[in-house]
Amino acid sequence: MAAHHIKNLSANVVQLVINQGFGLAIFYILSTSLVKTDFGELNWVLAILFTAFNILACGIDQLVVKKIAQGNNAAKVTGLFISHVVISGFVFYGVLGLMWWLAPHQVQVFQLLMVVGAGKLMIYFATPFKQLASGREQFGLLAKMSVLSNIIRGMGLVILLLFHKISLNTTAVIFLVGDGLEFIITIYLFYRHLRVPVSLTLDAKSYFKLLKEAVPQIGVVLFTSALARFDWIFIGLFLSTAKLAEYSFAYKAFEISTLPLLSVAPLLLPRFVSIIKEHGLFPSALFQLLNVELVGATFISLMLYLCWSPLVDWITAGKYGTVNSAVILVLSACMPLMYFNNFLWSIGFAQGKMRLIFKVLAATFLVNIIGDVVLIPLIGNVGAAIAYLAAMLTQAILYFLNIEKQEAIKAAVNLLICTICALASGLTALHVFNEMWITIFFACTWYLLLALLFGQIDLKKINKLRLAMG
Repeated sequence: MAAHHIKNLSANVVQLVINQGFGLAIFYILSTSLVKTDFGELNWVLAILFTAFNILACGIDQLVVKKIAQGNNAAKVTGLFISHVVISGFVFYGVLGLMWWLAPHQVQVFQLLMVVGAGKLMIYFATPFKQLASGREQFGLLAKMSVLSNIIRGMGLVILLLFHKISLNTTAVIFLVGDGLEFIITIYLFYRHLRVPVSLTLDAKSYFKLLKEAVPQIGVVLFTSALARFDWIFIGLFLSTAKLAEYSFAYKAFEISTLPLLSVAPLLLPRFVSIIKEHGLFPSALFQLLNVELVGATFISLMLYLCWSPLVDWITAGKYGTVNSAVILVLSACMPLMYFNNFLWSIGFAQGKMRLIFKVLAATFLVNIIGDVVLIPLIGNVGAAIAYLAAMLTQAILYFLNIEKQEAIKAAVNLLICTICALASGLTALHVFNEMWITIFFACTWYLLLALLFGQIDLKKINKLRLAMG
């Protein structure tokens, strides 16, 4: 692999380790310091804001990365995106204020939405500058732009914890301060290092042309945003904030365990765009990267489930461990599918297959929504996890039937083999041993041996991957 790819990966890994480390600390402090109802309410508000700002971007954020990677005028494209986020962001925040005025009896919820939302608005305003750095593959600079918020929030909450001052109100203020400072640092780093002459561009013709080009991606963003947090919102509305606290704890731990995916995923899109632009097609040797990802993802899934109940019950005093064991079992099965789907999505997006991606995510969205509506009232949080697994499986099937079909089907077979290896090693270890660490050791050993035996670990193919990458 070329040196600059390793440098980019290293920068992204450092950024993610910092963000996820502080994010984990934040999540742990809040989950153990706040009562379940308050913790659930905070997560419900964050789910609403996360979904809203993702949808407001209209997919232009990913389109900007693609255009800059293709060599388009970075200043013009970024200027148009800045105009979009400023206008849409202020309109959304104004709508929140209007809703608060029309529903004065929901004081606490709307206060939380307004304060935390102001911080997320600042992060939203910083998005064009971060996407420009990403499009130019300046991942070291992007890392510096993306870590301050979590650092400030983590340090602030530690101080509040020492003085026993953690509450919903103080937490909201800490979130606002952290997000605001990240926006300021992003602007400073952008003008110091990139020095692209961007400005608020009110060219209606160019803007609507960009928006028209992003139309297929708007549906994609709508579906993926709803897919990511609809279950949280639905649980908060139809079960309780306490149940949402339990589910959000499990889901957040599951998200943190996808750190390797988060490390690699942002690097794939600009790299795939460059490769396809240079060669005119997608090199089949690059699927070796997906095979490596699948082996690692399945291994992490296995470890997550085996460690979950004893470890989490220990660190949360029995609050979130055993009660979430079934949820984690189902979510763990989703992890390899997420790697598989992200890889094929990146290929499809780089190839410009926006309509196909739209259709795939529309089907995924429908499966998830129907599953949530039917299963959550019946079996609670486990139903949400099962609906998400069904959605990820649907997406995987549709992707491998339509994107690089020949190689994708081979990768799907490898995914199935890895899953069988994990199930066999995990079930055998649980049946034979009782002590947690012995169970984990033997499950790891057996999984790696089975993966080697069935050809999932093949060091000879890594050289092909290196040549294909650069």
